[in-house]
Amino acid sequence: MKFGGSCLKNVNDFSTVADIICEEIEEKVVVLSGINGITDKLISFIRKKYKEEDIEKLISEVKHIHLNIVKGAVSRKEFYKMAKEKIEEKLKVLERLLYGVHYVGELTDKTRDLILSYGERLSVIVMESILNSRGAAAKAFEGDKIGIITDGNFGNATADLSLVERNLKKHILPFIERGFTPVITGFFGCDDEGRTTIFGRNGSDYSASVIAYALDADVVEIWKDVDGFMSADPKFVKEAYLLDSLSYDEAAELAYFGARILHPRTVEPLKLKKIPLKIRNLYRRDRGTLIHSIKKISKDSVVKSVAYKEEIGALKIYGAGVGSMLGVLGEITRYLSEENINIKSVITSQTCITLLLEKEDVEKSYRILKSKKIRTVERLEKIPGISLIGIVGNGILEYPGIAAKVFNAVAKRGINVEMFAAGASEVAFYFIVKQKYLRDAVESIHKVFFRGGKDNAKT
Repeated sequence: MKFGGSCLKNVNDFSTVADIICEEIEEKVVVLSGINGITDKLISFIRKKYKEEDIEKLISEVKHIHLNIVKGAVSRKEFYKMAKEKIEEKLKVLERLLYGVHYVGELTDKTRDLILSYGERLSVIVMESILNSRGAAAKAFEGDKIGIITDGNFGNATADLSLVERNLKKHILPFIERGFTPVITGFFGCDDEGRTTIFGRNGSDYSASVIAYALDADVVEIWKDVDGFMSADPKFVKEAYLLDSLSYDEAAELAYFGARILHPRTVEPLKLKKIPLKIRNLYRRDRGTLIHSIKKISKDSVVKSVAYKEEIGALKIYGAGVGSMLGVLGEITRYLSEENINIKSVITSQTCITLLLEKEDVEKSYRILKSKKIRTVERLEKIPGISLIGIVGNGILEYPGIAAKVFNAVAKRGINVEMFAAGASEVAFYFIVKQKYLRDAVESIHKVFFRGGKDNAKT
């Protein structure tokens, strides 16, 4: 059972989450994000130049937020006292870290990840105290202390599943067998030297699936403040409806396209052991999306969702034979990866290589490649103001006519498709339009495939 920060805002939320945990009579493991807003607060703090008095103010504020929740949700004094002591102990370490960064004047990736892990380290203490005060035996654990081993990539780590499985069966299973409910930090693990590494934003979802894999869970429940995946963004399409069921690959593609319901890599460990995942709404418990293995594909409902991603840009690299000359693309990707820039997609032709990038990386990528002498490259062009639209569904490449329907729909609105790609995924194809046409494009496509909503969805 994983609970995100949107479910952990105040005393009422923590009490509701504790109720849900206590109502579940099966053996369970709880994974928590930090209290809503805490990680963002830490991120914004370490990005700026701060004074000593700023550190004291931040620590005092964070302490007040956590103790206020403990005070409101824990009725027994002994558990309040224990939680208070643990929280203060953690905050002393965080305070020393912030002073260290201030005095040295440098923030390393290692220290950044360690600082950002404190939202989760504190939230599990809060939940542990609430559950224990209700008579439900609970014990808090920190991911880097129980062996959630990663590849050591600071800021965007990947778990070593075999090592995590071995470690968690050693450190966590005995507590479950003794009747305890483990409450484990999401969002981070550690490298093989014990250095804290985070999984990126929304990384607690990924943590939950890694832990589920390691402990052979029957099911993963990820609790949010939304119903689940939708056929389109309801902000764009008022007729959009909740998707009851998705395959692992469909959910992964929707997460990739920017659906912030899941961390993009959440389904990877679950798919390996065919562990189903349920998206649950804390405030509407009868709603949700089930993500699991889907063996049969219905030709009447191939297209599941029209997704999009706004924060992208493109960089075009022109030159005679640039798309076919041996090693050129390798040079380009190496230069960018050395600067921690992720290429989302590559489209090539004989005279042009187009890189699809995060919007914030376009300018930096342009400067990097401009400074290099790359064979046959004649000029670079930045393409701003674009958006990525994805059409997602199992079997989408198997049935003829789907792409034609999509392009006819956008053409009728006078929208030009800038770029198109298919084949990289078996469950999705995507194309690019000018950002100003994004809403119209999504609306028109949804109307073609989902006239009248769910009951009339068709290929």
